[in-house]
Amino acid sequence: MNPEAIINSQLRDDELRAILSKLETDKDKEVFGLVCKRWLFLQSTERKKLCARAGPHMLRKMAARFTRLKDLDLSQSASRSFYPGVTDSDLTVIAAGFPDLCFLKLQNCKGITDAGMTAIGSALSSLQSLDVSYCRKLTDKGLSAVAEGCHGLKSLHLTGCRFVTDKLLESLSENCQNLQELGLQGCTNITDAGLIALVNGCKHIKHLDVNKCTNVGDIGISTIAEACSTSLRTLKLLDCYKLGDKSILAVANVCKNLETLVIGGCRDLSSESIKSLASSSHTLKILRMDWCLNVSEPMLCFLYVISAFIVHV
Repeated sequence: MNPEAIINSQLRDDELRAILSKLETDKDKEVFGLVCKRWLFLQSTERKKLCARAGPHMLRKMAARFTRLKDLDLSQSASRSFYPGVTDSDLTVIAAGFPDLCFLKLQNCKGITDAGMTAIGSALSSLQSLDVSYCRKLTDKGLSAVAEGCHGLKSLHLTGCRFVTDKLLESLSENCQNLQELGLQGCTNITDAGLIALVNGCKHIKHLDVNKCTNVGDIGISTIAEACSTSLRTLKLLDCYKLGDKSILAVANVCKNLETLVIGGCRDLSSESIKSLASSSHTLKILRMDWCLNVSEPMLCFLYVISAFIVHV
């Protein structure tokens, strides 16, 4: 008698799923699916994460096969700028075919527009994390639709989305009050007013990246520090040249759980704020401060002596 037939006649689907759940590596789970068509089907339905390059036709097939998918990565290579990549049609299929999706990564998908984001926002209410870094056509309109439809959003990365303005931060504040991670690197239309609006509703931010947001100044960062004083772990302010000592003193005084601070290129900072950081921020592990030209050499020596807890300066 065929041993395979004996196994399949004795084990129910839930028992096979229990076996699959005990397999620790992706390789073992793939081997599980090679036993027979039934095991392959079960393996497919239990798959939670997928990285793919596909058009609408293939995405529909994937949706039929991977019915419990939680994490989808369709990011494109930055070096293949000529490739059309993901389109709004793809996002429409994703919105309809993966209703339980929690994590969606679309880095460098330069073809998508606000229409695609609107489809995502209208259908994927379970979405918790979205990365659309370098999706350069996106504006407040499409991303606000995501904020309005995905109230459980915890992580949003918008690096290089140059059309994003303070209006989006207002929408996030109103709709996504569980937001913990926000990446805005290079979003030069973001101002202090937007950051102030953001923390009216989003008071649990852990990681904030405003690198190269050249219109952000002391008022915005001081407000962030005060509103998220206990939650903030990472604050990136590279080349925010409008910043002065006021905001960094505020960070040093109230952000007692801060672990990473990037202030490189903030040329108006003086030794006063750096001394306050070194003396007050006992959880700080990484401090980047290249091109802080007003920080004196004696202050750097003091920082080296007193900040043994800092792993990387």
